[in-house]
Order: sequence, then structure tokens, then C-alpha cells
Amino acid sequence: MLDFIDIKLIDVIDVILVALLVYYIYKLIRGTAAISIFSGIIIIYVAWIIVNALNMSLLSAILGQILGVGVIAIIVLFQQEIRRFLLHLGNRYINGGESRKIIGLIFGRRQEEIPLETLDEITQACRKMSETKTGALIVLAHTSSIDQIVETGDVVDANINRRLIENIFFKNAPLHDGAMVIANNRIVAARCTLPISENPNIPAQYGMRHRAATGLTEQTDATVIVVSEETGNISFVKDGQIKRMSSITELRLAIEGAYKAG
Repeated sequence: MLDFIDIKLIDVIDVILVALLVYYIYKLIRGTAAISIFSGIIIIYVAWIIVNALNMSLLSAILGQILGVGVIAIIVLFQQEIRRFLLHLGNRYINGGESRKIIGLIFGRRQEEIPLETLDEITQACRKMSETKTGALIVLAHTSSIDQIVETGDVVDANINRRLIENIFFKNAPLHDGAMVIANNRIVAARCTLPISENPNIPAQYGMRHRAATGLTEQTDATVIVVSEETGNISFVKDGQIKRMSSITELRLAIEGAYKAG
């Protein structure tokens, strides 16, 4: 009775891949206004498939035209989501692990190691700022280019020194508002603006510093140290995930691990 249905293995794989793609897109836009638009597009597409299968020529042609023009509308409406999707895909499957090392060898880009002296200066500055509840946002650049982030702030180009870090984030200092960028074992810039994460699953206890740190690490392989001004707690943010540090030793190990992973 169902002889007209010819299902092959490749068809099953095709359906599974499409389902995974739709689910992944849903995860990215869940909790945003885009989810309603996405649902509407899915409904129109399903309706077009049904009327096309029933040979309803006129309705099928109308819905087909709507979907055809809708491709351009999707690009315009979902440009932020598409950008996040591609960045996340690249960072996860290209910039991660062994792939990052291979690309680094091909293009001459490799992860810089962090000297013990530099690590000491950063962690001791964070310890002091935690004790005094001085808010801080420190970006540790790895292989991804963050020149666009540096351009939003003021160039410092100085040796890494705990007193300098503390002075920059002192609440009355002119450069305290924003992020400090550390790259190539130097303080490159301060008062930089980071992209704010739109992830709705970030716990409400975290403020704008944590959201900014999450936003940057979602888009690049940089890692970010956050010192809370309200509690003095230190967090280490990597790949969009915030991890509370229980001690300076744990922070030190997290920084070392992030550099070795590259």
C-alpha cells in the first residue's frame, strides 16, 4: 500500500541532520524575540510542503514566493543570530584543541606561553582587588584577533605589573570603567568595551561585567577574569561559561590551563 514511498538511508540521515540544525538554531535564539519569527517561518514552510503535496498550485505558488523573498528577510532579521551561530561554530570546531594548533602552524599563529612572573602579577593583583572589592575586567587574549576590542579603549602598551593593574581599576581612576586587554604578555589597552551576551541562562546574580565577559568568550577564544565590585568574588570566564574561583591558586591553574589548551 505504501509502495510509492521510497525511503533510503540517505533520506533518514537528511532528516536527522535537518532536525539537529533546527534544534541548534532554536537553542541559540531561545528566550529572544527572534523565536516568534522563527516559529512563524517554520509554520509557513510546513504549510507550503502540505499544499505542494496536495497539488494546490495557486496557494503553493503564493507560499513559495513568500518563502523566496523570506530568505532575504531572514538574513536581515536574524543577522545577529546568524553571526553568533557562525562565530560559535568556528570557535568550537576550528579554534578549539588540535584544530587551533594545526591552523596556527599553517598561518604562523601560535599560542604565547605565560611567564610565571606575569602569572604572579595578574593573580596577586586580582587577590588584592578581591580583598578591597575593586571591580575588574581583565581580558587574556589567545589566538583570536581582538583588535576591534582594543580599538574601543585607550592604548596602554605597558609591562604587566600588579600595582599598575590595581591603579587602572581603582574606582576614581579615569581608565577603571571597562576592560583591560592583556596580549603578548603586555597590557595592551584599558577602558575597552566588550560585547554583551544575550544568553538568557546566565544566572541573575551576575552583573554586566560577567555578561560582557561571557559575550566576548562566546565570540572568541579569549578568556576573561572578573572581580565583582559587590562581593569581591573572582570568576574565570571561558567559552561563554562562568566559573567562580574559590582561591587564587584555582585562578592560577585556570589561567595556566587556558594557555596550555591553545
